[in-house]
Amino acid sequence: MTPGVGMLVAATSAPVTQWPERLMLVGLVLVAILAALWGMRRGWRRRADRQVDLSAPAPAPSALTSVDLGPVPGVYLGSTFHGDWLDRIVVHEMGVRSRASCEVGYEGILLRREGARDLFVPAENLFSVGTARGIAGKAYERGGVLVVTWDLGDKVVDTGFRADAAEDQESLLAVLQGLVGQQTPAEEGTT
Repeated sequence: MTPGVGMLVAATSAPVTQWPERLMLVGLVLVAILAALWGMRRGWRRRADRQVDLSAPAPAPSALTSVDLGPVPGVYLGSTFHGDWLDRIVVHEMGVRSRASCEVGYEGILLRREGARDLFVPAENLFSVGTARGIAGKAYERGGVLVVTWDLGDKVVDTGFRADAAEDQESLLAVLQGLVGQQTPAEEGTT
C-alpha cells in the first residue's frame, strides 16, 4: 500500500554513522578553543610582565571640587602608551574595559569604574584632551572616543572614554579642555 492523501507516515531519522570521526572533530574544536584561550591569557601576562615598571595611578581624593558638570555615564575603553592606540596598558587594572562614570573636578578626572579599580588623573598631569576614532583596539566613528593624554610617572599615556550620549561627550570635552593647564581656585588665591 502506498501512502496517499490523508495517510500518516511515521517519520524516522537516518541512523548516525561515523561516530569516531564526529567525536574526533568535536575534540579538535575543543582543543582549538582551549589553545586560543591559553594563548590570550599568556599574551596578557607577558604584556603585564613588560609593563611591571609602570607607576601606579595616583589615589583618588575623597571628594572633587565641582566644575558644574555631573557624573557622565559611559564606557572606559582602556589606556595605551601615547601615540600607539593598540599598545594597551594592562597593569594596575588599566586594561580592563568597563562601564564607568566620569567625574571632573579642579583636582583632576575621576573615572569610577564598575568591576575594576577607579582611575584618577590629577589635573597637573594632564597634557591634552581631544577626540579620536579609537583606542586600545576599539574603533568608532570619527571623534567617537574622548582621549585624555596625561603623565603617568615617566610615561605619557592616553586614556579613552566614550560617553553614552553625544551631548554629554561634547560637554565633557569642553570642560576637560578648560581644565588642561588651569589652576584650582585655591592656587589662584596664592599667586
